Amino acid sequence: MTDKIGQIGINPSSLFSTKDILEFAKLLDNKPQVDSIWIPESWGREAFVMLGAIASLTSKIKLGTSIVSMFSRSPATTAMAASTLDMVSKNRTVIGIGASTPILAENWHGTKFEFPLKRMKEYVTCFKIISSGETINFEGDFFKLKNMKIMHPSTRKKIPVFLGAVNSGMIKLATDIADGTILYLRPFDELKETVKHIRSITSKESKNFEISSVFITAISNRYPELARRRAAKTLAFYVAVGKYYNEFLSSHGFKNEVEQISNDYLINGIDNISKFVTDYMLDALTICGTVEDCIRSLKRFVSCGISLPILQINPVKDNSESINDSLLLLQNV
Repeated sequence: MTDKIGQIGINPSSLFSTKDILEFAKLLDNKPQVDSIWIPESWGREAFVMLGAIASLTSKIKLGTSIVSMFSRSPATTAMAASTLDMVSKNRTVIGIGASTPILAENWHGTKFEFPLKRMKEYVTCFKIISSGETINFEGDFFKLKNMKIMHPSTRKKIPVFLGAVNSGMIKLATDIADGTILYLRPFDELKETVKHIRSITSKESKNFEISSVFITAISNRYPELARRRAAKTLAFYVAVGKYYNEFLSSHGFKNEVEQISNDYLINGIDNISKFVTDYMLDALTICGTVEDCIRSLKRFVSCGISLPILQINPVKDNSESINDSLLLLQNV
């Protein structure tokens, strides 16, 4: 196992307050180990507004969306947001785009969730043309854009695009049209095989392709067992509400756990489903416990060959203490 972790991305979870995240971002900007900060978007904070605020408080770290859904905004809206953020941050933007979930697409955004792979290919193609500053004329199945050009492009022609990917089709599409991929909730052994597969594809094409992976993370030197429970709660939540993660984990070694979580969620709701997350499942998918425990787990995951680990920090008991424990981890990797 390698002892070299390299740079790290930080994803402050939605459990933090807006104030917490802004303070966290200022502290991260001075850490040489930190490559980037990533803001998620679901039904809470809007990612680009949050990143704009972070841009005004920082000068070094990259600013990423992890992820924005292609069903939540048009390619032109995303390109305008990315270009604006890139201008105010002096070229620090990275756009993570994904399909998200049918529930969010349909029940939150009122958009039919269909043909995600084909739609994503058109979406990214349009985004890249618009954000480059070129005039777009595009005739596709989902987008028909005619003779338009962004008024205020970024100073650089290319803003990096990463695709959030669960299944093999989206991973392949990412290697074809994107600059990187964002993986999530992949068991250690499966992650190792997936990274190996991606490297075999991209090395043949001589592509400098970023393989990032987000890990549910809960760190506490004072309350390590509470940190494990916090990670288990977050993991169980994604299994319960995330259709793709549910199916993926069920077919990759955790069928019993997924069935128990899903069944109990339908009957009793979200409160107690984490009791079905076994220690094996928790250790195969998350980073949790003391700072030392988390560093050991992080090194293990990095040994799979990912180029950018992204820690999704979940506060354990006290938000400020969780931020401090996260900074302590960064100091010791």
